[in-house]
Amino acid sequence: MGDKEALRVGSAVRRRRRALDLTLAAVAGRSGLSVPFLSQIENERARPSMRSLHRVADALETTAAELLAAADSGRVVDVVRADDGTLAARPGVRHLVRGHHQLHAVEFTGEQDTGGEHQHRNDELMYVADGAAEVEAEGRAHRLEKGDTLFLSGGVLHRWRATRPGTRLLVVAVADHIEAVAP
Repeated sequence: MGDKEALRVGSAVRRRRRALDLTLAAVAGRSGLSVPFLSQIENERARPSMRSLHRVADALETTAAELLAAADSGRVVDVVRADDGTLAARPGVRHLVRGHHQLHAVEFTGEQDTGGEHQHRNDELMYVADGAAEVEAEGRAHRLEKGDTLFLSGGVLHRWRATRPGTRLLVVAVADHIEAVAP
């Protein structure tokens, strides 16, 4: 693994360890690696071999590939151009962020209707860039106009639909693979 990847994997290891609410000592016990070495990995002062990374991954109940994927998303700058059709999921639905990250963002255009109800484990924000939409959340209807924002905390049952042609709705959410943090 290159220097840049090795440096980024430390923050991915730390995030995963904290998500599992484990101490360095607990990970050391599970992996057979020393606390000082694990600390150096997390603080980006040591580069783990692939063998060591596999041991750390096992201790963190994940895989080395997942840690590397999380490391790749650790420091990314990526521009998505308006005319980039490669991120279109289907007509009128375009992902605004490439790859597997902590943030999920999608743009819906036209007369979209989500149909059934949805419930996500993490927070979600809806912003009406153009047009209008109706969101039903927890049995209550909310009419949104251009410029309006609606926040849904994780676990809120909801559905939405565009109510005008040409509606453009942005939905930004914490990705489902991220553990929610208790208030």
